[in-house]
Amino acid sequence: MIGWIILAAVLVWVAILLIRAAACKPVEPDYGPDIAVDVDGEAVTERLAQLVRIPTVSNYDESKVDFSQFEQFRAELKRLYPQVHQTCPPVLCGNTGLLFHWKGSSDAEPTVLMAHYDVVPVNEEAWQHPPFCGQVFDGELWGRGTLDTKITLVGILEAAEQLLQKGFVPKNDIWMAFGGDEEVSGHGATDIIAYLKEKGVKPAMVVDEGGAVVEGVFPGVTRPIAVVGIGEKGMMNVELRAVSEGGHASHPTRPSAVGSMCRAVARLETHPMKAVMTAPVYGLFRTIAPHAPFALRVVLANLWCFGGLIRLLAEKLGGEVNAMMRTTFAFTMARGSKQINVMPNEAVAGVNVRLVNVDTPDSVKAYMEKVIADPHVSVSVTHSQPATPYASAENAHWKKLASAIAHTWKGCLVSPYLMIACSDSRHYTGFCEDVYKFSAMHLTAAQRGLIHNDNERIPVEEISRTVAFFARLEQTL
Repeated sequence: MIGWIILAAVLVWVAILLIRAAACKPVEPDYGPDIAVDVDGEAVTERLAQLVRIPTVSNYDESKVDFSQFEQFRAELKRLYPQVHQTCPPVLCGNTGLLFHWKGSSDAEPTVLMAHYDVVPVNEEAWQHPPFCGQVFDGELWGRGTLDTKITLVGILEAAEQLLQKGFVPKNDIWMAFGGDEEVSGHGATDIIAYLKEKGVKPAMVVDEGGAVVEGVFPGVTRPIAVVGIGEKGMMNVELRAVSEGGHASHPTRPSAVGSMCRAVARLETHPMKAVMTAPVYGLFRTIAPHAPFALRVVLANLWCFGGLIRLLAEKLGGEVNAMMRTTFAFTMARGSKQINVMPNEAVAGVNVRLVNVDTPDSVKAYMEKVIADPHVSVSVTHSQPATPYASAENAHWKKLASAIAHTWKGCLVSPYLMIACSDSRHYTGFCEDVYKFSAMHLTAAQRGLIHNDNERIPVEEISRTVAFFARLEQTL
């Protein structure tokens, strides 16, 4: 009798799973009417190329920065976008922060559109074409900054220039904010925010770099997915410091500092922090579920049941989905003795930690100490910043952004996700509730891999779409 009851319960459970999966069908959101946009792709590509040719390389040591290149860049912007400069005279905030104020019919719901014009250094010998050539080869514009993020800066200004020439006035104020030291976690963004606060401006919405339109992320999901960051992971830098007596390598001491440090690293690698179903990840799964093959849909439509399985798979597979679901440890640096026949008194490992918002720097430090469990090893936090709160993925701000995306990249799904890297927009935490992170491009995995890499380049056709996206967005703000 009990066996039949158990069997009936199992069948009911299976039926519920299958019914929920079958009921999980695609429903196309109503993005409203499209806005006609006309972009001169050839002209825009040439303007981006001219800006890419200016090597605005930032450095953690400001004394090594060639600020004349940044001045030249700003001068070139004035030449390329005269209407923007005439109507919205820019303010220089700090050394490189550039802020344009486009006055709208109202200042009640101002929006900040962000980008940065500094770039990371290059290894010229590793590039197929010169890194600052700004030339088109086989339908792609080559050069450092084509993807990160002179393209979005051009998209914002190009759209504004065209709209201003037509006499367009936005519904609400638009602030165009461009940092010149984002790549080195500089103060350009905070300088801009200080200016906005001084003027009494409180943004209703911020849009910065982040997600993109991607494909092939989930097996069997054939439609492109525009992933929009509604939050950003926190970051902390940690030093693991192991100590020992040291001495001559001919009579080594035990435990050695290097051995203790290595065991600490190994323990943390084999004991990752617990995965959690964050709101951005849940939103991503909910968006793709109706478009997934039935077997995957059974899982995604029943996260109440399969959440543990998802977390386990994320850990095994690694990658971005895993990083969105847990606080991660990246072991990036190590040092011991300066000479091979000397036992060091201490060995140090550097760990870059990225935090989901259920964890804090203190809780992560405590977890690391518990896992390491070695009195010879200390854990020191050298820098930390918490994860950001989440923006809405349902309100009017989200709908404006999603509409501009959907009408620009026809047929894509628009979904929230958690940005696992850092951006200047994190500084708006506490100053603006709806901070979105979206790099307005459709990029393959290989193309995304070119960011901060050799041979950075962008498909020419994508340049026009970036401008079209911002033209649509700016007309709805």
